[in-house]
Amino acid sequence: MTEEALQLPLAFLGANLPESPPGSLNRENNGRANKLDSQDRAFHDWYRFVLSYPPHLVRDYLEDFGLNSTHTVLDPFCGTGTTLVESRLNGIKAVGLEANPLAHFASSVKLDWEVDPDELEERSQDIAHLAVQNLSEQGIEDNQPFEGKTPDRVLKALNSEAAGLILTDSISSLPLHKTLVLLDSLNNHRDERYYRHARLALANALVYRISNLHFGPEVGVRNPKSDAPVVASWMSEIRKMVSDLRLVQGTTYPYAAVHLADARGIGRFVQPASVDAVITSPPYPNEKDYTRTTRLESVLLGFVNTKAELRELKRGLIRSNTRGVYKGDDDDQWVAQHLEIQRIAEDIEMRRIELGKTSGFERMYARLTKLYFGGMARHLADMRPTLRPGAQLAYVVGDQASYLRIMIRTGQLLGDIAQALGYEVVRIDLFRTRLATATREQLREEVVVLRWNGGSACYPCRQKDTAIRSVSYGSSKT
Repeated sequence: MTEEALQLPLAFLGANLPESPPGSLNRENNGRANKLDSQDRAFHDWYRFVLSYPPHLVRDYLEDFGLNSTHTVLDPFCGTGTTLVESRLNGIKAVGLEANPLAHFASSVKLDWEVDPDELEERSQDIAHLAVQNLSEQGIEDNQPFEGKTPDRVLKALNSEAAGLILTDSISSLPLHKTLVLLDSLNNHRDERYYRHARLALANALVYRISNLHFGPEVGVRNPKSDAPVVASWMSEIRKMVSDLRLVQGTTYPYAAVHLADARGIGRFVQPASVDAVITSPPYPNEKDYTRTTRLESVLLGFVNTKAELRELKRGLIRSNTRGVYKGDDDDQWVAQHLEIQRIAEDIEMRRIELGKTSGFERMYARLTKLYFGGMARHLADMRPTLRPGAQLAYVVGDQASYLRIMIRTGQLLGDIAQALGYEVVRIDLFRTRLATATREQLREEVVVLRWNGGSACYPCRQKDTAIRSVSYGSSKT
């Protein structure tokens, strides 16, 4: 791509934006839009982010893009695998990238349908019996609330560093003890054929049955309970898996895989000219620390054990919150000449000064905005060689006003950046609206629909330093 091409004046924002076609993917029932329908629970419900988009949205775009068994779908921010699972269920090959090790683990297990369901259930029952027996010997019944006072020396606990990583009171001491006893039984009688499924079942039970976690706009703790059934909750999740696995026995499904990788380095994991479509949802530019959503199960299952490991995890993520910004970050240079992004950053900094906000996190809001969009530019640039000519892309993103109530039109800006990098902006569909807690405004969640037509716009694709110096975008006004 030439520098001149990158400096094209982009005017699609606002009035010139292509409208969604008749019968488009906009949904009148805003409440349903992001819900998991009952008929979609198989595999998807093994473990999923609270904020995951639903399988029916993926199906909409698989159909809209005209995809079939000859095509391959990529999800570079695959989270807990909604796009990958749904593509596979519809007979379409799928590849994903995910930098959060717990989410990567969940996606990979949700794609593993080769496990014998009867043996999984039988083996899990054996483990459950051992755990219940161990608890009973301590005077603790799993399925009955403990009414006595358990001596402190009996209760297992996390070490101090691991305990410091999870939210205070996110799990009460007795359910934690039961969980650690169950984990000991799993590890001491480990069977590789079923071990991963057993651990994922525990992760889901932890979040929704065992812990004190509550999910609203943010993950938090509500109404701590002194006790909870752990082994029984785990077995309930196992039986759900068993039921789903029986549905697909004897049926062949296409290839699907997920890589533990940073979405800004796709070219190291995905073959050139191998992708026909992208359906994904990157992090939004807000103050949500997405690693907090999975922190409890990440720590208990051993994916994150220390603060150093947590920092390393965050380094592989698009910068979307101030708790994941580091001194050497330089993705902001990708958008150093994008006038609208620079204007938004300046407005945020001016508002901060005006309001007298002086915390370290608030001082980073302006820089973070540039790092976020720079990271997305780097991602889109690196992805180009993996796309076949005519590849269609759907990016689910949301407008934000998290940074001192300065509005960020994420979808419009992402489309702007994509067009400067050689993509065609087809349209932006309204997925749903959601209420902003700070401003009480309805914010748009949108699907930015792009097309890659191929050509010479693959420069610069992998030479980061050259790309940083060369990429320059035209200005746009909202």
